[in-house]
Amino acid sequence: MTTRWTAVRVLRDRTAGRCLTAVVVSGFGTSALWLASGVWVKDLTGSDGLAALCLLAMWAPTLAGPVLGTLPDRYRRRPLLIVLSMFMAVLLLTLCAVDTREELWLLYVVLFVYGAAGTVHDAAESALVAGAVDGSLLGDFNGLRMTAGEGMKLLAPPAGAGLYTAYGGPGVALLDAASFLAAALVYVSLRVREERPAPRRCVVRGGTREGVRHLWADPVLRPLVLAGGATMLCAGVNGALVYAVVEGLGHSPAYAGVLYAVQGAGSVTVGLLSGPALRRLGVRRFAAYGIAVLAGGVALRAVPYDGSAWAGSVAIGAGLPAVLIAALTGVQRRTPGPLLGRVTATADTLVFSPNVLGLAAGAVLVELIDHRVQLVALGAALGVTAAMLLGQRPTSADRTAARSASDASPA
Repeated sequence: MTTRWTAVRVLRDRTAGRCLTAVVVSGFGTSALWLASGVWVKDLTGSDGLAALCLLAMWAPTLAGPVLGTLPDRYRRRPLLIVLSMFMAVLLLTLCAVDTREELWLLYVVLFVYGAAGTVHDAAESALVAGAVDGSLLGDFNGLRMTAGEGMKLLAPPAGAGLYTAYGGPGVALLDAASFLAAALVYVSLRVREERPAPRRCVVRGGTREGVRHLWADPVLRPLVLAGGATMLCAGVNGALVYAVVEGLGHSPAYAGVLYAVQGAGSVTVGLLSGPALRRLGVRRFAAYGIAVLAGGVALRAVPYDGSAWAGSVAIGAGLPAVLIAALTGVQRRTPGPLLGRVTATADTLVFSPNVLGLAAGAVLVELIDHRVQLVALGAALGVTAAMLLGQRPTSADRTAARSASDASPA
């Protein structure tokens, strides 16, 4: 009953509900392009490594998160979200010019800019929601946001694969452009009151220092960020192996869309349960249990059978979001509003930049080492990460935060 009640409260909130709507419409296009870009490159080049570089191009801008995260603290967040969405809708139209292997550089450039805009977008949205949604519902909102975004893997990859088969990559790019235009219209309809941020000197350099200092000094956030970074490093290598896994199963590259859809089912489930789970377990244990589930899912993909691959995808979808939801909720609850944009982006950098390294390493290793050996090793490394996070003795601050969240939750 509590789970249902808190979810209804989140959906009835005007700002939260419309932000979730924007996540759904833009997430549909993003998920479709995410799959189609790799298949696009694979079809044009026949290379698993070059296909994996599509993910690397999208994730690489997270390395500049502390710098990019100063923008949501320097400008009002709602207008910034509108401008970013309109900009991406126009930029994606340029992909209609990609038709041969020689033009793939344009696809990589667009994906890189896509990732940079996404870093700013996520920080701005997180800061906007944290200031407009009741603090006791942030865990539930982040879970529903994850459900909405990851749930697109149930629909978008198969739809994107079908659209790609019928019209090629430009057709998927047009779909994604339309989704960003729709998201911009949703942000236009938001009615939130935002004060104009005070002008700051040296906002980039100072913002970077402040974000890192805040995260590292906080006894609750620091272990989450470190565990999240280690998890995403392994997840990056795992992501680069997906086409090798599909090939090992004897399917065409487009079958990756099926695995992404199954993974989305796991993410939908954990997103719906994350609010109550965070209140019961606290951010540390919730994240640790999620990493443990992820470890089992990655290892299962080493078994060359469709059933094992599907089970592993469900487990990956259920386990990976846990540490991300826990870290984001902790940042929103424990960061002052004027710092929230840069701290969110800095946390994203510390958590997601290892994913860039993992994708880069995976793009090389997939050509050198059997993917099954790598998957077993990744599962073991994730298991150690989960055990280390779970074995940490909770600090007094951690216990206080968990107790405060529990007291703030509705009966």
